[in-house]
Amino acid sequence: MSTRVVLLGTNGGPVVRSNRWQPAQVLEVDGTPYVVDCGDGVARRLVEAGVGLAQLQNVFVTHHHCDHNLGLGPLMMLAWSSGLATPMDIHAPTPIVDIVDRQLHANKYDIDLRVVDEGKPYLPSLIRTHAVDTPMVVMEDDNVKVTAVLVDHPPVEPSLAFRFDTPDRSVVFSGDTAPCDALVELAKGADVLVHEALFTPLLDQELKVVPNASRLKAHLLASHTPVEALGPLAERAEVGQLVLTHLVPGGEQITDAMWLEEASKGYSGTVTVGTDMMEL
Repeated sequence: MSTRVVLLGTNGGPVVRSNRWQPAQVLEVDGTPYVVDCGDGVARRLVEAGVGLAQLQNVFVTHHHCDHNLGLGPLMMLAWSSGLATPMDIHAPTPIVDIVDRQLHANKYDIDLRVVDEGKPYLPSLIRTHAVDTPMVVMEDDNVKVTAVLVDHPPVEPSLAFRFDTPDRSVVFSGDTAPCDALVELAKGADVLVHEALFTPLLDQELKVVPNASRLKAHLLASHTPVEALGPLAERAEVGQLVLTHLVPGGEQITDAMWLEEASKGYSGTVTVGTDMMEL
């Protein structure tokens, strides 16, 4: 079996940028896709990565900030429009059942119309939601074992990180989190750790044009991981490769070399600065 990971979107936060899309990833095992996070535009990015939307079986959402789940409703609808006829399981923290129900209700007119007019299967009968609110093995099939832990992303609770163990690789997605021992334990010995990053040296400069700068800065520092903390964290976890994503600030003024220099401190493995549509 072979496993590939594609970073569909690497921007952090609910800001639209021309150089990076909203957070999303897909892990494929022998062509079977597993989607992790659903930022805006995830459906289009999956198609660009060569993933057929009608193939989707499992979607995982780390938490319910809009930059991580805004694309979930469109993904369900567009997968269905593309021929989805088998169940899609959505694994995410509470209140995932309510979120999915409301998104389906928002499209009820179109769903009902196409069922009658085009003979499509009834979409709500294909969507199965699973609330993940505690550390657990989320699912296991012939391709992968998926494990979740709770991470520190105040005030969002629960907030998750996921580990995917496949026959040939182990990949961990941090979700959004401050430095967290539970994540280090989850990532122990993994081949790849895809981790969010906050570039603190330029934070004040980036926030000077933001009206709520002081409140936003306090949130970012309390609930995200400074890039200079990532090297020691990855070293403790003994991971083979550290991949930076959910980059904040996400503008082009912070070069890959700047991210790389800070994240490499205290880490003996390979550091990669994620870019949209990068394949790992």
